[in-house]
Amino acid sequence: MASLWNKFTSVFSEDMAIDLGTANSVVYVQGRGIVIFEPSVVAVNQKTGSILAVGEEAKKMVGRTPSHIVAVRPLRNGVISDFEVTEQMLRYFIEKAHKKHFLFNLRPRIIIGVPVGVTEVEKKAVLDAGRSAGARDVFLIEEPMASAIGIRLPVQEAVGSFVVDLGGGTTEIAVISLGGIVLGKSLRIAGDKLCEDIIQFVQDEYKLLIGERMAENIKIGIGLAYAPDPQSGNHLLAKTGTIVKKLPKRDFKMRGRNLVTGLPEEIVINEDEIRRAIDKSVRQIVAEVKMAIEETPPELISDIMANGIYLCGGGSQLRGLDALIEKETRIPVKTVEDPKTSVVRGAGMVLENLDQLKDVLIETKELEPPK
Repeated sequence: MASLWNKFTSVFSEDMAIDLGTANSVVYVQGRGIVIFEPSVVAVNQKTGSILAVGEEAKKMVGRTPSHIVAVRPLRNGVISDFEVTEQMLRYFIEKAHKKHFLFNLRPRIIIGVPVGVTEVEKKAVLDAGRSAGARDVFLIEEPMASAIGIRLPVQEAVGSFVVDLGGGTTEIAVISLGGIVLGKSLRIAGDKLCEDIIQFVQDEYKLLIGERMAENIKIGIGLAYAPDPQSGNHLLAKTGTIVKKLPKRDFKMRGRNLVTGLPEEIVINEDEIRRAIDKSVRQIVAEVKMAIEETPPELISDIMANGIYLCGGGSQLRGLDALIEKETRIPVKTVEDPKTSVVRGAGMVLENLDQLKDVLIETKELEPPK
């Protein structure tokens, strides 16, 4: 009877999957696909406590607001750091994505992606935020599991799949088999840390102070994880893994404030400098991947050697990262198509096939409020 009611209500409630990321939030609506892709940023008026803007509009305000207006990111390292602001942001996304019907206005069921190994307190925070934001039921799924489903890996079969999901706040590493995570690691080094590394490097090398947005633009524009032989001028094409000789080095005009003179300044920085800036953090990610391989059961290692390591998440687009991991692990590495949406696509597929895929969801019965 309950399943019949769920099928009936799902027709009118437009259930949705949400990838609540540190950097971006993506919303998938049942039957409509991805409808929202916006930054996880909220502009708050500190005098009144009111929310002024969410998403793209709020991101435009970062670093450009008067003192009483603050643009905040309510998620840090993939988990909620500001419950009330997260609730408001979720409510905004749900209301924006949810069409109201004339006869019925049922609240939607939502699936939210969370990092591997989140604590019970962090799980409860996500569940409570989802319900407070207007969801009828809230389900949780681990992000690498959702990514694996989103890129159509055989997660329910007795085959080992190795997924590395590089987001804004965390790098999620998981070995998946028979509908569960055999080995999972969550490393709090990802896209945001690389931006911090760039800001620090520029400050140390050039005495130039740049903001988060400039650092992100530099990372996207000329970020480089690995160059096979920088002295020879040979450079790597990340998509094909082939080396192209005498490819001109990329550079970037960055603007900031000179810390010595206090005046604005423009300096050209090149990709080799950025590679040096982020090298320590990139090496930590690679070391964690190698450690996960060492801890993987031998029977699954043979599957992973045959099928390769799959890179997902926005951070996987860093040039040369696939080649570096392949060089260090000696296992083929594949950057998936449209890596930024793999989590929400997988969560959406679970939503569309909840009866068949409900076992991949995180068990949260003990965290449910009393009926």
